[in-house]
Amino acid sequence: MTPPRIAAVDCFVLKLPSAERYLGPIGDSADPTPPAYAVRPPWRSIYSPRFETLLVRLSTADGTSGWGEALAPVAPEVPAEVVRRLLAPALIGTDPRRVRPLSAALRDLMRERGHLGGHQADALAAVDIALWDLAGRLAGLPVHELLGGAFREHVPTYVSGLPRPTDAERAALAAEWAAKGVDRIKLHLGQGPAADLATVDAVRAAAPQVRLAVDAHWAYDLAAATRLARGLTAVGGVEFLEAPLAPEDLTGHADLARRTDLPIAVGEAMRHRYEILPWLRQRAVGLVQPDIARTGITEAMAIAELAAAHHVATAPHHSVGLGVALAAGLQVCAAVEQLTYFEYQPTTTEVSQRILTAPLPGGPDGFPVPAGPGLGIEVDVPTVTALAEES
Repeated sequence: MTPPRIAAVDCFVLKLPSAERYLGPIGDSADPTPPAYAVRPPWRSIYSPRFETLLVRLSTADGTSGWGEALAPVAPEVPAEVVRRLLAPALIGTDPRRVRPLSAALRDLMRERGHLGGHQADALAAVDIALWDLAGRLAGLPVHELLGGAFREHVPTYVSGLPRPTDAERAALAAEWAAKGVDRIKLHLGQGPAADLATVDAVRAAAPQVRLAVDAHWAYDLAAATRLARGLTAVGGVEFLEAPLAPEDLTGHADLARRTDLPIAVGEAMRHRYEILPWLRQRAVGLVQPDIARTGITEAMAIAELAAAHHVATAPHHSVGLGVALAAGLQVCAAVEQLTYFEYQPTTTEVSQRILTAPLPGGPDGFPVPAGPGLGIEVDVPTVTALAEES
C-alpha cells in the first residue's frame, strides 16, 4: 500500500476583532482607534487589540488535512513566512504519520544557528500540531490515543483574569464567577506588591470560597517578588505565583523559590525541553506551564515528562490561541500524567470558536477531552479563508 504523502502546506494569518479585548482595554478605552500594538505598563510586552494567530494546514493528495496553530499574538506574518520558506519545502512528499522524526528533522533545520526559539519555534509548533492532527485523522484515532492514552476524560480548568479596571469591579466579577461554581481564578497583576495584595484582599473578600493564583507578568525584581510571595502566603488560599521575575532570570527564580513555600510557575516563554531542564534541576520552578501553541505537542509532552521526573506538575498555559490551539492543549492535558489544570480564557474561548464548524463543549468548570480523530475538531475552512483575506 502506498503511504500517504504531504502534498500541500497552507498558511492562514488571522487578526480577529472582538468587543472585549484580551485582558481588557489597551491604553485609553475611550480611544476609538487604539494603536495596532501597544505596551500595557508596567508589563513590558506589546499586545494587539485583536486576536492574532497563524493557522497551518497540511494536506495529503487525497484531501485529508491536519491543522496546527502558532501562538503568534503579534506579527503572525513572521512565523507564516518561516513555514512557507523553510518548513514547507522540507515537508512536501514526506509521510505525515512519522510525526516525531519529522518534527526532529524540522527542528534541526536552524538548530545550530540558535533558532530553537522565537518565531522559528512558533512556526515549528504550528506544523507539529498539524502533523499530529493529520496522523490522527489518517489513523482514525484522537491524538491522545496516539500519545499512549488518556489519563482523564475531563480536563479541569481555572478562570484566567478579571479584566476590569478597579479592585471593586474585579471583586464583583469574581463574585459572579463564584456564583456560577468557579472555584479557581488567576489574577493578572504586577502593579506593585502592595497594589497586588490589595487586589487579592478585595477579591478574597468578595469570593472567599475561590482559590486564587497570581500572574505577575515578569514585572518584579527579587526583593519585590519576595515581598509579594510572602504576602500571598500570609493571605492563604493562593495556588501559585506565576512569572514573577524577568523570564531569563533562572538564578533569581531559584532564589525566590527557596524564600517561599508558594509554588513558582513558569513556562509560557519556553519552547522546548532544553530550556526547561536547567530550571527543573535548580528547583527554580514549582509548576510548569508550557503553551502548546508555542511548544507543539511533541515538545509539550517532553517538557511534561521532564517535569514529572523532577516531581513537578504541569498546568498548560493558554492565552489568545484559537480553536486549534485550544483543542491541542486539551489533547495534551488528557495525555499528561501529572496535570493540575488548564488555563481557561473566557473571551479567548468565545472568539476561538468562530473558526470551528462546531464549538468545543466546556468552559470555566473544565472541558471534556475531544474524542474525534486527530485534534477532535473540524475547522470551518470557508470562514478561515474569509477571515484571512480580511486580516
